[in-house]
Amino acid sequence: MKKINLTGWILIAMVFGGMAGYIVHEFGSPRFIEKFSANINLLGKIFLLLVQMIIAPLVFSTLVVGIAKLQNLATVGRVGGKALLWFLSASLLSLLLGLVLVNIFHPGTSLDLHNIDAAAAKDIVKKTQEFSLSTFIDHVFPRSIIEAMTTNSILQIVIFSVFFGIATSALGEKGKLVVKALDAISHIILKMVNYVMAFAPLGVFGAIASVIALKGLEVFRFYGLYLIYFVIGIFFLWALLLLVGWIILRNRLPALVKRIAQPLLIAFSTTSSEAVFPKLTSELEKFGCREDIVAFILPLGYSFNLDGSMMYMTFASIAIAQMYGIHMDTGTQLTMLLVLMLTSKGIAGVPRASLVVVAATCGMFQIPPEGVAIILPIDTFCDMFRSMTNVLGNALATTVVSKWEGELGLEVKTGLAA
Repeated sequence: MKKINLTGWILIAMVFGGMAGYIVHEFGSPRFIEKFSANINLLGKIFLLLVQMIIAPLVFSTLVVGIAKLQNLATVGRVGGKALLWFLSASLLSLLLGLVLVNIFHPGTSLDLHNIDAAAAKDIVKKTQEFSLSTFIDHVFPRSIIEAMTTNSILQIVIFSVFFGIATSALGEKGKLVVKALDAISHIILKMVNYVMAFAPLGVFGAIASVIALKGLEVFRFYGLYLIYFVIGIFFLWALLLLVGWIILRNRLPALVKRIAQPLLIAFSTTSSEAVFPKLTSELEKFGCREDIVAFILPLGYSFNLDGSMMYMTFASIAIAQMYGIHMDTGTQLTMLLVLMLTSKGIAGVPRASLVVVAATCGMFQIPPEGVAIILPIDTFCDMFRSMTNVLGNALATTVVSKWEGELGLEVKTGLAA
């Protein structure tokens, strides 16, 4: 019998959670339904607490190491600057597109959760509406990094990490020891992400059963609309990326897409853009990109240029706010976009790590992070599309920078695009 993977267990948990919730919704008394929903949701709460447990060390360790890499860009000068320009522009475009589309489609409004805890919802809305420049500054600058970590004040951790990373890089050889240690720690924390995700099926079961017990089967309508709207967003993102690629690469763009077709398919089927890294490296070199440019830009792109994941973060965060009936004005949403620009770097390439970023962002903006457990069942299918988009974005970034450098050679013709 073939071993069931995590995706399979999540889908099984969704089905059984839906069945349990539906039975309670149809045959339970109002008092029993309320009690059942509160108790079964504790499974989702446990999963959420485990996710929140790793947020602070994950952001700190990966961001410091990422900044150390950015400091190294100064030594490669022109190539690094062009790569960074592409990374930041593509990330901003992706985040902004997700923000625009989620405000056009309003996927979260198809699942109304705000009346589950009316008092808490009102308090959250009040806090969100009071989010001003003054409160933003309070959120940015930490009085104590220990306090920031214990409260998961994500932006304060980012500010401290930026200063820490720059200071560490300035120390030279002594700093390299710290960077090496933090790099090892970051890999340990990323491994912990996999362990935490092993609890995801229980969290999904509890969250789905709780919601359906209260709301009925309308949650499944939400999943269908959520996936459709996200795929539409991915289509627009591909169109924008390919348009920019055509402007720069012209008639070589179709050949590039054909060359990376196999890595794209693998990333889609495995929901992992990192799984195709060796294959993508080989195909880009065969396409004509210089070996040292590929070796430099592609690894950085896997930390700083994951376009599909970027778009998903704004899309998912605002959708969760919509589920809870929380109105976020334009200024607050743009602030969230800038926060995601910083917090997402270095950790978005790990499967489902984008959900960790979404949970942290929701917590900062007073959005119930419990919503992450609600979107988790559909996240697997969204992950297929965003992983494939990540591969396209990094292939374009490497090829475009090679073109800007005048180092894009002729494609190596082979019998098979092996």
